[in-house]
Amino acid sequence: MFKGRWRTTGGSLLRVIVVWAVSTLTMLALAGILPDFKLQSDNQDSITRTAITAAWGAGAFGLLSALVWPLLVRALLLVPALVLGLLVFFLNGSLLLIALWLIPNGRGAANPETAVVVAAVMSAVASATSTGLAVGDDDAYRRRLSRLADRRRRRSGEDGGRGGPPGTVFLQLDGVGHEVLLDAVAAGVMPHVADWLGVLPPDPDGGRGTADDAVRVPPGGLADSAPGGPRPTHRLTPWRTDWSSQTGASQLGILHGSNHDVPAFRWYEKDTGRIMVSNRPASAAELQRRAIARTGDGGLLTLDGASRGNLFSGGADQLALVLSIAARRGRANRSRAGYFAYFSDPANAVRTVVSFVADVGREIGESTRARIRGDRPRVGRGGLYPFIRAFATVVERDVVVAAVIGDMLAGRTAVYADLVAYDEVAHHSGPHSRDAERVLARLDRSVGLIARAAEHAPRTYRIVLLSDHGQSPGETFESAYGLTLRDLVRAGCGLPVSRRAERTKSGAEAREAARHAVLGALHRPEPESADEQPAHGSDPVVLASGNLALISFPDVPERMSREQIDRRHPALLRTLASHPGIGFLLVRSEEHGSVVLGPGGAEVPVDALDDSGPLAGMGPGAADAVRRTDSFPHVADIMVNSMYDPATGRVHAFEEQIGSHGGLGGEQSRAFLLSPLVLSAPVPDSGELVGAERVHEVLRRWLREGVGPQVPLGTVSVPVAKARSDEARTADEERDSA
Repeated sequence: MFKGRWRTTGGSLLRVIVVWAVSTLTMLALAGILPDFKLQSDNQDSITRTAITAAWGAGAFGLLSALVWPLLVRALLLVPALVLGLLVFFLNGSLLLIALWLIPNGRGAANPETAVVVAAVMSAVASATSTGLAVGDDDAYRRRLSRLADRRRRRSGEDGGRGGPPGTVFLQLDGVGHEVLLDAVAAGVMPHVADWLGVLPPDPDGGRGTADDAVRVPPGGLADSAPGGPRPTHRLTPWRTDWSSQTGASQLGILHGSNHDVPAFRWYEKDTGRIMVSNRPASAAELQRRAIARTGDGGLLTLDGASRGNLFSGGADQLALVLSIAARRGRANRSRAGYFAYFSDPANAVRTVVSFVADVGREIGESTRARIRGDRPRVGRGGLYPFIRAFATVVERDVVVAAVIGDMLAGRTAVYADLVAYDEVAHHSGPHSRDAERVLARLDRSVGLIARAAEHAPRTYRIVLLSDHGQSPGETFESAYGLTLRDLVRAGCGLPVSRRAERTKSGAEAREAARHAVLGALHRPEPESADEQPAHGSDPVVLASGNLALISFPDVPERMSREQIDRRHPALLRTLASHPGIGFLLVRSEEHGSVVLGPGGAEVPVDALDDSGPLAGMGPGAADAVRRTDSFPHVADIMVNSMYDPATGRVHAFEEQIGSHGGLGGEQSRAFLLSPLVLSAPVPDSGELVGAERVHEVLRRWLREGVGPQVPLGTVSVPVAKARSDEARTADEERDSA
């Protein structure tokens, strides 16, 4: 404890010294630029003497600003805001004149007009320097948030107590698989999560531990702490995704209770002739509409909820950075408001911009070193990617975390937020890479910051961590075999293959979020993407979703059968099924119903399918997942899942990703749910949590447990409802102005 206090005190002292030094240099520079501002006597002091004079002046001005300025502001609280705004400059200039007067031997002098200018510049520089130094200081950020919370409580007349039913914050760590989380906890990369699980940090002399050494997870999902470790406060439960192991399907099911007819990240719909892409605003809005129509319910967050950084709204009234409403135009679109509300605070802007620049440089350095070392597998990380990565790991993270903290300070009942940083980095660096591990460490800091900020909220909060899927490593299909899946399909159809490689676009969520943020900042409408344009002709449409691919023939209105495909392209199915990079195919058969085709001529009707044969090694429940997808109206003519090697855990992505998800095989299908022990167990001890729709049911149950017995709507009086609405509106206004 004393060591931590000394470290905090030393850090604060170092910041004071640095700010003082920068202020001194600023004062010297201004003395050289402004003719009516001097720091020398008439005898022209030496440089050393002038520097000492500037240090005196800067120190005196800093002390006066710290000690006298708060008293002046408190004394002028009754002055109208506009008048106070004008007085600020003159009062600041007066403090500078007093500081110059305090310099020994009268070496500092300035006329009143110049003093106003010098004081304004020095205040701005000192503020920017202090904020920049606090970029990595979460405690400083937390203290600032605590002051905002205290101010909000004073304005609302609260006594500072914590009453009412608890709120719930759901934090989605996008793409973090169950095994990755266990490894990070064992290695000491995520100390806040380890503390929740009651796991001791790794022995510094004993090297890195293993996941099994750190956490033991019995069937019920409760994580046992290591022998002699602290008592856990949370339980860890793995859950299994659907065949489409990606954010679009998982988050739609989690937030809206249905991901029916979402066969992949992107797919072709024959009835409309359009390509659906989960992370495009128009497609996300349509998927959300379909889910609501199917369930008859607005979503998980309809009761005083907030949705932050997600693909879908979940029925929340408070929205920021939500793609499903990004296609809306005008004032009704509140998705972009999160960026403007965050960056309107200069301290936030400096903190994030400095981190953004640092992360761009970090990515350039890391990718250069990987290229020099000849790391394999590897994908291109040049062009705009360093900026897209920094957007995901810094900008979106900071904006979403600040929004979540604001929601807690406003006392919202339910908050769901998505942090996409790990998913973006793991796609390009690998899910078990050092790059991805560093991102996990920073996400753990964000989790800790949110947990500490919850201490200042007007109600208690239960923080639930979860993921939407994992990631499986492996070389890309193109890198392993020298051609894309599209080229292989065209060759199997007897169609010409382009000599120039045409790379498949990555489906990472951060890329579309960054694009949307830029368009929002420029006040440009969302253009229709080429990916969403109607398909024409008889050439096959080949779409990739990680290691899952969908092949459709747009000139045939219904789902083609195996017999139809064989008559048109006799070699296609045989070419695909026998390729070493492909694990299995799903097609409809006129004779046997849908069938799964695999290597060596394997053919199994879907009704008789089990987790052996072509699906061997794909994981438990693979057959049920395939059967469910086969029932979707928009399933493709040919569904293609890449090979999976159980010994190495690798798959082959049909996109430019060395960490991928979207299909079956390995860690991508195994997500996690980390919940406080005060909540009921997600499943019985002998049960298993399967599918995003089941996760939705669990989260709904927890929200009901927090709210307690429901009051019939008819018994709530209008004045009470209006008071609650006014209170929420006031909290919103205060958070935005802060």
